Amino acid sequence: MSRKQRKNKQFYCIHCRQPISADAYGTKHRNHCPFCLWSKHVDELPGDRNCACQSAMRPIAVETRGDGEWAIVHRCEGCGEMKANRIAGDDDELQLLGLILRPLTAAPFPIDHLPMRGPMIPYK
Repeated sequence: MSRKQRKNKQFYCIHCRQPISADAYGTKHRNHCPFCLWSKHVDELPGDRNCACQSAMRPIAVETRGDGEWAIVHRCEGCGEMKANRIAGDDDELQLLGLILRPLTAAPFPIDHLPMRGPMIPYK
């Protein structure tokens, strides 16, 4: 079976082992798990499936692009390369929110000692 034929089949998540359909809502090249958001280092260029590394890629952040589109930033556990991959329509919303909130829940400094500098203005 060729790589092109394989890339359109079901695969298993490298992290949580869930079966994943290669078809994804909102993206042409599914390469991350919609349940745990982990990925596998499979692409040199988007969709080519030519990367020799093949290591697990940890979701570390969410970026927003100029057009408002969201992408998951992954860091390869094998080679350290970082890549962003647009979210898919079936990605778990709670996992995405948890990823977004992670810097606030694991700040590199104690936030409970920060002085208040006036009233908090709600964002609208």
